[in-house]
Amino acid sequence: MEVTSSPDQFNYAMEGARARVESVGFVPTMGDLHEGHALLIRTARDGCGFVAVSVFVNPLQFGSRADLDAYPRRLEKDRAMASALGADVLFAPGEAEMYPDGVPQVTVDPGPLGGRWEGASRPGHFRGVLTVVAKLFSLAGPCRAHFGEKDAQQLALVRRMVLDLNIPVEVVACPTVRAADGLAVSSRNGRLSSRERAAACVLFESLSTAAALVRRGVRRSDLLRAEMARRIGAEPLARLDYVAVVDDERWEEPSVIESPARALVAARFGETRLIDTLLLPWPGEGSMQNSGVASRSGR
Repeated sequence: MEVTSSPDQFNYAMEGARARVESVGFVPTMGDLHEGHALLIRTARDGCGFVAVSVFVNPLQFGSRADLDAYPRRLEKDRAMASALGADVLFAPGEAEMYPDGVPQVTVDPGPLGGRWEGASRPGHFRGVLTVVAKLFSLAGPCRAHFGEKDAQQLALVRRMVLDLNIPVEVVACPTVRAADGLAVSSRNGRLSSRERAAACVLFESLSTAAALVRRGVRRSDLLRAEMARRIGAEPLARLDYVAVVDDERWEEPSVIESPARALVAARFGETRLIDTLLLPWPGEGSMQNSGVASRSGR
């Protein structure tokens, strides 16, 4: 596996791959790779002749320098994992390589969706995310880019950006990888104490409760939100940030579910903030529909 911090060398590797193989896969990450990332890389490996992984802790999407500095950086572990999973190139630039002139003057406006839910809780976050993703897509060129469904709002915004700006990238969504108790795998889980880790399972429990209500015929979003909030609020170690039910295509909040919808939750456990999401069941699409659950192994 080739490892480079040079944007030009990464672009050269991608251009060369496109000349040799039919399809090129790309997995953009912020490092500290885990089983969720492993599923993305395996999916890219299964569907593409060449696979690139990027590791870059993007300063533009952090609310404070302290949060940025605290983000785990384990490049040697990431390199070993990406290589073992069959990646062909690892692009691991520093801030100086990605933003040689400092904070960019031109950024990507995420639009109205970028200011809701995660955008409201983390102002400026999605502008930072889309700006770095656009830059990575520019360097990668035409490819299939793989993102996890756990960050569903981010995924929706990346898809919107690709569509609106005619970026020649196919966005591939991969299901959420969960531990046996349902907690979505995340780099942030390592910051939880043992008690907080046990309490955090309430996020998936609340989503599962909403799914069960939909299966029983409940279609009113306010009832679903109230039950999710009640379940999370009953956990003493959880501090609720938001719950929402959105149309999975337009990302609007319907008063009554009349098409495939997604439940969203966010809460803090101690100093650690976690998010989760579940695509709710819909008639005619299977009893679980796309539950977003993958095994811990990613297979």
